[in-house]
Amino acid sequence: MPRSSPSPRPSPPSGARGSDATREGSDATRELVRRVRRIEIASRRAVQGALAGPYHSVFRGRGMEVAEIRAFEPGDDVRAIDWNATARLGSLFVKRFVEERELTVLVFCDLSGSADFGSGERTKGEVAAEIAALLALSAVANGDRCGLALFTDQVERYVPPRKGRRHALRLVSEVLKLRPRSRRTDLGAALEFAARVERRRAVLFLLSDFQDGDPGSPPWERALRVAARRHDVVPVSIADGRERELPPAGLAWVEDPESGEVFRADLSSRAARRALLASAEVEEASRRRLFGRLDLDAAEVRADAADHVTPLLALLRARARRRR
Repeated sequence: MPRSSPSPRPSPPSGARGSDATREGSDATRELVRRVRRIEIASRRAVQGALAGPYHSVFRGRGMEVAEIRAFEPGDDVRAIDWNATARLGSLFVKRFVEERELTVLVFCDLSGSADFGSGERTKGEVAAEIAALLALSAVANGDRCGLALFTDQVERYVPPRKGRRHALRLVSEVLKLRPRSRRTDLGAALEFAARVERRRAVLFLLSDFQDGDPGSPPWERALRVAARRHDVVPVSIADGRERELPPAGLAWVEDPESGEVFRADLSSRAARRALLASAEVEEASRRRLFGRLDLDAAEVRADAADHVTPLLALLRARARRRR
């Protein structure tokens, strides 16, 4: 007698499946809101305190515009004399300037496969979200417009610049909820997009681990040069200590998070670990030299460190000193 096949499990009613999906969706939404709120609370103190003064003093807008021309009065700065009006009208006139306060800030965030790595409490991608929050909230607190681009080897999400706290929180939400279609990196494509999408000069914060091509001759160098001529580019390198100093864990399978290539490594070998560290140091030095040649102010942030505000604060202070 043939054995009977196990009877199939009855399918739940379609309404039940819909309820489960709705419940999962609302749970995910609540979790996203909690994460955005946590980042906002963590960022607010820095934005209102340590970063507020340095940000305002360094990023002043596009320049100064003439508000009016009036007769010279005792105590006026002689450097403000309008010599054309003075010569034309036969008496001293001065220009009164006001600062063009509105500034456009663009935050370009690398969410390729290597951003999923993290040896501490946060991955590099999560740290990028926190830095994006700091920058966006600093911008809107200063009356500036802020936009966001999330990229891999393509620009996967772009939010045009706008003002306001709600907009800043939307940018944080976009970073946290995006599930990239690709795992590879193309910094050149992202920089070319930046040069196309914003015609007016902007401050472009580029958040990435810069793991794209040969560090000695990166394929994105030309695109960076072009972007730096149009925008004020500020690279923020996000790294993790475990990427350069692996533990002596013996034989291990190691996977490239972007290509998916898997290879075997003997991590018990001190020579192999030294070679990895030396390679990472060469890469970092090459990147610093490139940023120096292009006269770019840059910051380096460790994902496995607890403090991400201090490197940004050091960047702003160094920039202020250089601009004096």
